[in-house]
Amino acid sequence: MLIATLPLLPRYRHDIVRSPVVDQLRYNTVMPIDVEIITVVEQLLELAGEKPLWIDLKCRQLRITKFSYLPYDYVEISHPITVNMPTKLYFKDCVADIESVVNGTRLILAERPLRTVGAGEPVNILDPSLRIEGFLTEQDRAYIEAAKSLGLHRYMLSFVERREDIEELLSLDPDAEIIAKIESKRGIDFVERDYPSYRHCVRLMAARDDLYINLGEEKVQMLPALYYLVSQDPQAIAASRLLTSLYEKDTPAMGDLADLHMLHLMGYRSFMLSDEICRIRDVFRKVAEIYGEYLEFLRNNPFCSAE
Repeated sequence: MLIATLPLLPRYRHDIVRSPVVDQLRYNTVMPIDVEIITVVEQLLELAGEKPLWIDLKCRQLRITKFSYLPYDYVEISHPITVNMPTKLYFKDCVADIESVVNGTRLILAERPLRTVGAGEPVNILDPSLRIEGFLTEQDRAYIEAAKSLGLHRYMLSFVERREDIEELLSLDPDAEIIAKIESKRGIDFVERDYPSYRHCVRLMAARDDLYINLGEEKVQMLPALYYLVSQDPQAIAASRLLTSLYEKDTPAMGDLADLHMLHLMGYRSFMLSDEICRIRDVFRKVAEIYGEYLEFLRNNPFCSAE
């Protein structure tokens, strides 16, 4: 089963919806909109047709709301935090030192990151002293209200780490079907401690991009983490970092093919493509073609399956 993200530009969306290898659809609520949220959800449901649609809520995920290029640079983030100083702020592909935290949401940096960053971009703080205030954002709540009013009850929750995260959503929509994105060590702890109570309404996702970052220096621990998640939920979804070499090349890197098959041998049968893959029409087409060829390979070579 393959989940693809609906891109921002409407003229590209039909390619993804109509793709024969795409089974379900995801909408990332970080995307900017110029109409009311309920109108967005109505349009998405009409577009999706018979394919299931998931609303991806940002929840505890730290995102930049403002970046200032001043002599004393600062980043404003989406949730108030407390954390011991000094510590580091991890962007997707670079790192900056945090000198202090002002009013919980303004991070004063020692120097500018190595590239331009902007609003909406996810960031991570790996220090174990980190505490993030709140779970669902006001925008998350607005999407839940709109979706529920239209009969849609499928949600992805970012950075699930506590049973209270699940309960907060269920209090707003008791009929919710939930995909819990596991993106941190605390997320792994949630699976061990609390997940058995929610198997009836919660499916796990190994959100590999942020999970890999949040493992810190213990990168090899990614392998037991992946094994553990699918052992707890045979329907677990492996997401992100799939076939990303096709973003720059016309043929996949051998490591990408090995990665996809490794996940299959671990027991994963459901996958989700990243925003970047689905953002550009030609990139998505290449990925869909290779994924289709991989499915054909499995059909023709059953001895290569873990089953």
